[in-house]
Amino acid sequence: MNAAKLVKMANQIAAFFEGEPQPDAVLEGIASHLCRFWDPRMRRELLALVDAGAAQELRPSVVQALGMHRARVDPGVSRQPTGK
Repeated sequence: MNAAKLVKMANQIAAFFEGEPQPDAVLEGIASHLCRFWDPRMRRELLALVDAGAAQELRPSVVQALGMHRARVDPGVSRQPTGK
């Protein structure tokens, strides 16, 4: 997918959640939305942009959410079964 489009969509998600009064809720909301609604390929591409330093246009809250919740957002990270 086009990198500019990924950045634009991520920034739109951030703009929505930045209305939350609690900073942790903003980051959680962004990460949850990405996990629930973005295809793994899209998440992988967004993370690659951030890792390469090529996503300067991203809102700071997106970068923070990706950093704080990377293990959950990254489709390449192996997850242990929860037993539930």
